Amino acid sequence: MRAEDWIKHLQLLPHPEGGFYKETYRSEGFVKMESSPNGHLRNYSTGIYFLLVDNNFSAFHRIASDEMWHYYAGHTLELFEIDEDGVLLRTLIGIDISAGAVPQYVVKAGNWFASRVLSQQGFVLTGCTVSPGFDFHDFEMADRNELIVNYPQHAAEITALTRIG
Repeated sequence: MRAEDWIKHLQLLPHPEGGFYKETYRSEGFVKMESSPNGHLRNYSTGIYFLLVDNNFSAFHRIASDEMWHYYAGHTLELFEIDEDGVLLRTLIGIDISAGAVPQYVVKAGNWFASRVLSQQGFVLTGCTVSPGFDFHDFEMADRNELIVNYPQHAAEITALTRIG
């Protein structure tokens, strides 16, 4: 299947960080989330489909919850993450385990992260499970200039994977 087929069949919509998505799950239960910028109630968990094509990327952003990525189809996803110590991590999410890919990966709450399709052609279909559940109030898109000031050693990756600044 082509990316367009997945987008149509799964009824995916454009995502603000880049790519396409559709929420597939939102738990009925709630928890008070102290680490949220506004401390509101959040669903226990949420899930989405997330698709990226080769000519796009998911820009650096962060959320207040852990986010588990799951590989479903297509090429390998290349995920960049800046942890709380300023270390840049690069993780391949996919099924090519001989190249170091893993089919699941967790981005820790509060870490900056971005992703793109590793291949120059194609797409990748993943899923993301967030716990406590995702809420746009906890979503922060990176400002390129601010991120470079904080992490100048990663300026090349930040420049390549941001849209703002």
